[in-house]
Amino acid sequence: MIKIIDGKKMSASIKEELKAEVDKITENGQRAPGLAVVIVGENPASKVYVNSKVKTCGILGIYSEKHNLDSETTEVELLKLIEELNNKEEIDGILVQLPLPKHIDEDKIIEAIKPEKDVDGFHPINLGKLVIGKNGFKSCTPYGIMELLKRYEIDLNGKDVVIVGRSNIVGKPLSLMLTNSNATVTLCHSRTKNLAQKTLNADIVIVAIGREKFLTEDMVKEGSIVIDVGINRNKLGKLCGDVDFENVSKKTSLITPVPGGVGPMTIAMLMKNTVKSRIGKNIN
Repeated sequence: MIKIIDGKKMSASIKEELKAEVDKITENGQRAPGLAVVIVGENPASKVYVNSKVKTCGILGIYSEKHNLDSETTEVELLKLIEELNNKEEIDGILVQLPLPKHIDEDKIIEAIKPEKDVDGFHPINLGKLVIGKNGFKSCTPYGIMELLKRYEIDLNGKDVVIVGRSNIVGKPLSLMLTNSNATVTLCHSRTKNLAQKTLNADIVIVAIGREKFLTEDMVKEGSIVIDVGINRNKLGKLCGDVDFENVSKKTSLITPVPGGVGPMTIAMLMKNTVKSRIGKNIN
């Protein structure tokens, strides 16, 4: 029987916990945590993600603002909006949905967000805190993966972990989080030699490369744990991951499905960061 890491179930539990925290904050007339989401342009996938985040805020009792900007919005105009949100008392977290139009410098936008409102965990200061093991906001997808491993009581001490994909959003921050949890991490990428040899020796394989069915059965050892971060669509238009789930799952002790694995955890951890930002301030 395939043993599934159920991200949908775990994210629902986290949201229940967060709802209780928000209720506790607001029960004496205190303001709710606040999240501002900014989207620039008409990217269909980005619209879906943003709407889902705003909907989740409503369910949890988190105040939310959605700022829809057209694709012709200038970098200066976007920076001005971020400055306003940085100074807005009702807003504890700011998320600028990526990707941005090509004429806007994403790094400049991310760095303009106050680190204490950077609930996406992308600001260099928060990433720097992660490097030296200090408390700061963690990138939501890797944070969600860590939470899944924790809630499934997977001991990371001394485990050999291979991450395939070195993006700033998933691979790099996740490698730091795992290292801080005493795992031995190998961070692989498109130029890695003998990749299959490395994944075959891993206790845990995490794939975030954006290629349909990239990880195959012959690349994992018996009893390993596989985390699939990929979101792709096959020729039939059906969602699938970076892992050949049907065949790889025959060898794993635990595996995440797509959909229903890592995906739901990303929004849950965004909400967790937003509530954390509110609690981190003096509530009075």
